[in-house]
Amino acid sequence: MNRVVVTGMGIVSPLGCGVSHNWSSLISGISGASKITLFDPENYKCKVACEVPLGDGSNGTFNAEQWIPKKDIKKYDEFIQFSLAACEQAFVQSGLTINEKEIAERSGCIIGSGIGGLPGIEKNVINFHSNNSKVSPFFITGRLINMAAGFASIKYNLQGTNYSTVSACASGAHAIGESLRLIQRGEADVMVTGGSEATICPIGIEGFTSCRALSTNFNDDPEKASRPFDESRDGFVMGEGAGILILEEMEFAKRRNANILCEIIGYGSSADAFHYTLPEPTGDGAYRAMENALNDAKLDASQISYINAHGTSTPAGDQVEISAVDKLFSNCDKRIQMSSTKSQIGHLLGAAGAVEAIYSICSINEGVVPFNKNLDNPCSHENIDLIRNEARETKLENIISNSFGFGGTNVSIIFTKFDKQ
Repeated sequence: MNRVVVTGMGIVSPLGCGVSHNWSSLISGISGASKITLFDPENYKCKVACEVPLGDGSNGTFNAEQWIPKKDIKKYDEFIQFSLAACEQAFVQSGLTINEKEIAERSGCIIGSGIGGLPGIEKNVINFHSNNSKVSPFFITGRLINMAAGFASIKYNLQGTNYSTVSACASGAHAIGESLRLIQRGEADVMVTGGSEATICPIGIEGFTSCRALSTNFNDDPEKASRPFDESRDGFVMGEGAGILILEEMEFAKRRNANILCEIIGYGSSADAFHYTLPEPTGDGAYRAMENALNDAKLDASQISYINAHGTSTPAGDQVEISAVDKLFSNCDKRIQMSSTKSQIGHLLGAAGAVEAIYSICSINEGVVPFNKNLDNPCSHENIDLIRNEARETKLENIISNSFGFGGTNVSIIFTKFDKQ
């Protein structure tokens, strides 16, 4: 099987636009949580979210006009805008240009999203019924989940495999894993992949509140609302953004003298087959996803340096992940380091796995692991070293990034430091 490396990354998140800006903010412990500003949340039970900071494009703010022609911005829902911005960043870092037809035909795109253009759907339906107005010709094409990948393929001449993964909060991770498989099997040389999401709108917030998923106890102190693995957690904080990676077959990347950021060596998935929102109580599904990834990478648990946890801050989900990780590392001679970056950026749903993959790669290259913010009273755990209070400098070789979603879908991906020898 072909070896697969990462050569480019791009990110839009509640910590801002750009990988460097995100990383410095993450390691500094900055929170992306605040009272909702995208609409008036006064009459909603949940009033906090992690919004992408908007502005003129300076200091990490997101300005759509920097990435998309002004005439096209209103044609795309925000999840597509975020995705195109992250794609451009990733291509710039990779130095990759796809001009030759034979390369274009072996270059594909898989970008996941859990929900897609929900704000645009909400606005258009309200407008249609209240004003009896005509529907925009861009209503469908600007909201379909697969159009994040579709518009990217058009812009960058990606003529190979092109589709989207839709698996709730595991969508971005599934996209990366399936892209990995295509290159490993020799069906592609380049894959542009990741996830994007933008669902901070009235129906999105109310929908997740109604199924008791969102935090509602910290409306007066938003930065404390996302608290993975803390005993006082009461739900996740909605986030938004996009993470995009450029994957290449290793020899292809070497031939063009690409700067290789890391290698992907393991991908495992599983299903709880238990409940549509609640995880299987013993953590068996999460355990098997991690075990499958380790088997795929031909590693044992003792060779993992750190886990970037799914850790959403929900009462049931966090405890299940703790149980699964405890079990997986029960025979190791050291406790596994783990933290959840959702404590600072909230839960980006279908984009979460991709953004957290980028943070994991930054950890490998910088030798630093982020800490778990708001971890005042940790859940009971035996074999886990939950990182708290400050980022930790440490030698890192192999990292697991976990993503689990509604419907009982589980994904684990293993990234490793690239051996340039």
